[in-house]
Parts: sequence; C-alpha cells; structure tokens
Amino acid sequence: MSETRAPRTRVRATDSKHRLFTASMELIGLRGHHAVSVDEIAKAAGVSKGTVYYNFGSKSELIAELFSYGVAILFERLEKGVNDPDPVKGLELMVSESLEFIAEYPSFAQLWISEQWQSQSEWAPALKVMRHEVIFLVHQILTRISENKSQAAAAPSLDLDTLATAIFGATLILGRDRLVFHPERSVQDCVGAVMAFTAALR
Repeated sequence: MSETRAPRTRVRATDSKHRLFTASMELIGLRGHHAVSVDEIAKAAGVSKGTVYYNFGSKSELIAELFSYGVAILFERLEKGVNDPDPVKGLELMVSESLEFIAEYPSFAQLWISEQWQSQSEWAPALKVMRHEVIFLVHQILTRISENKSQAAAAPSLDLDTLATAIFGATLILGRDRLVFHPERSVQDCVGAVMAFTAALR
C-alpha cells in the first residue's frame, strides 16, 4: 500500500446527527435496513421526516452518511493508537478500541459485515473507501513495527497489505463473535488473539 492518503475528513458530530445514527442503528439492528422506514428513523431520533429528507434526500443516502459518521467515530478512537510512540502498544490499543466500538455499536458492526462483502450492496463504493482507510492506518503502524525490528534480527519479508487486511477482518469478525457467541471473552483476550498475527514482525 504505497500510496499516501489525505487525512480523513471529520464528520461534524451534531446532536441531531448522533441521534439519527443511534436510532438508525438500533432499528436496523432489530429488523434490517429494508424493513425500517425514514418515518420510523426520524421519530426515534426526535427529528422531523422532512428534516431527514432535506439533509439526505433518501433513506439510502441517510444510511451512507451514517456509515461515514460511524467510521469517523471509530477513527477518532483509532488515532489514540496511531499516535502512541510504541507501535506495538499502539496497535494493541487500536484493536482494543475497535472491539470496544463494536460492543458499543453492535448494529453498526453487523450492518458493516453484512454489506461489506456483498458486491451488489448499494453502499459498496462507500464501504470500499472505509475499508481501505482503516486498513491503511493498520498498514502504517505495521510498517513502524517492522522498521523498529533490529537489523540483527530482521523480520522475514511479509506482505504488510495482507497482514493489515487480516488484522482488520479478524478484529471485525471477532468483535461480533464475542458479542453474539462468546460474551465471556474479555477484550484483552481478543486483543491477544489478533496480535498473534504480528508475531513474525516482533
């Protein structure tokens, strides 16, 4: 992943936008996005239906914007790890924050997983960009871990793009699996499992 990316544009976290995000994710989590109407989303968020249409145009555009908003929340949390001077601890923090995010917004993670690998998803272009942005952050910190390895014990040549993708996928799936099937698993246990992917770099 050699190209550079501009910093992600921050989504302004207005109260109404956060209420729309929360209401949408709760309703979609219960019944799926096809069965939820703009009327229901607006009512649950405490805003008018006209306000939703004025700002977003359609339910599809609303959900696309809420995807972006949700990832913006995640990015703010990931920055804690990106900025850590120790890249190993930074990556552990990124994974931990991601798992906590999934626990806090389970319906968002569920929707992301269900739509992520559907080629016919109406949000496929936006999801592709989001995926690349998250993987790019992971790739950056993996590069720092690799560069910190002493020359005397140089790590074997690894495809960091593939490793970053593996970490992204494992964290997303493991976070949902923990909520649905294994609530007894601690976040730290899950972090340790994901970090095992990086053993060859350390």
